[in-house]
Amino acid sequence: MSGAVRDASHVWRRLSVSSRIRTYRRYDYVLVAASLCLSLLGAVLVWSSTRVSAGNSGDPLTFFKKHLINLLIGLVLCLIASRISHRLVRAYAPILYLLSVAGLLAVLTGLGVTNNGAQSWIQVSGFTLQPSEFVKIAIIVICATLLAEKRDAENRPANIMILISLLVAAVPVLLILAQPDLGTVLMILSTLLAIIAISGVSKWWLIGLVGSAVASVFLVFGLGLLAQHQIDRFTAFLNPNADPLGVSYNVNQAEIAIGSGGLFGNGLFQGTQTAGQFVPEQRTDFIFSVAGEELGFFGSSMILLLLLLIVWRLMAIANRAEDLFGRLVAIGVASWIGFQSFQNIGMNLELLPVTGVPLPFVSLGGSSMMALWIGIGVILNLDATKSNRQG
Repeated sequence: MSGAVRDASHVWRRLSVSSRIRTYRRYDYVLVAASLCLSLLGAVLVWSSTRVSAGNSGDPLTFFKKHLINLLIGLVLCLIASRISHRLVRAYAPILYLLSVAGLLAVLTGLGVTNNGAQSWIQVSGFTLQPSEFVKIAIIVICATLLAEKRDAENRPANIMILISLLVAAVPVLLILAQPDLGTVLMILSTLLAIIAISGVSKWWLIGLVGSAVASVFLVFGLGLLAQHQIDRFTAFLNPNADPLGVSYNVNQAEIAIGSGGLFGNGLFQGTQTAGQFVPEQRTDFIFSVAGEELGFFGSSMILLLLLLIVWRLMAIANRAEDLFGRLVAIGVASWIGFQSFQNIGMNLELLPVTGVPLPFVSLGGSSMMALWIGIGVILNLDATKSNRQG
């Protein structure tokens, strides 16, 4: 009897290993490679942007190492997420959502840390986390779960599910506005609109949501709900010459850095604007200015092409998803990365107001890196599971 049990256990282990290998082979490695290349390029740009300031206080590789550690943690989280069944992801979506909301509430307590006018971080035992980054993936998953709940013979989500999705998203959005972090709110709302649009809702829902968004913008300005630093950012966008040494300084210096790079750039570690620390926040929000100065138009274009490749692969996965839930999650992650990249690069080029969002995979930031790789892991699982079934 014990021999039979051992044989059965051995067969089970072989089947389990075989299943894992088959799943790993089904991963979209173009998506993984593009994300990894972008992350490693970001590490080099972070190194270039911080080597002088970090060297003055000790180790010039401080932030370079930090970026690589964040990447390593992100890859581990990606691997874990890629092994979690999408059914479990759907089942535990409410728990993920509640944890993310709890993190936002903690930010508004004594644990919260303020930086650049926004109280968006939690300091715990020497580690700093930004819960709003993890809220992005939480909202994508919970709203995809709700909107994918269709009754038999229904071709579109029930109106009640759409309302519940909006209410569910409204809670973290309001908490993020209280920090205040308008850039993250705009990104979340754009992603939510994309998910709702793909879910099959009627055009009247989309018209109503877009109209409500426009009305909300006028209401926010009319009631004076913006913080002073947010008003300053809009002022700098509308009139860059209004205060060149004040509110317009960041964008003006970023433009000088990008413009000086020309076609091929000044070379890695050769950027005078970067080495002189003339661009504030150049390792985070304005990392694209470092690429523009040191890698030039062609180097910056490589970043754009890698981001477009990631979004394209996510859209392709969404197109071949076996169910609406998988399609909505893939569209959500693609919209997240696409809209955030557009916001970040747009503000570096003075095409959009400064909103303080990082460039995906490139900017220094542990929370952003971890959340992005968790999103990639969830998508890899959805796609590999479908491929295994078809195989």
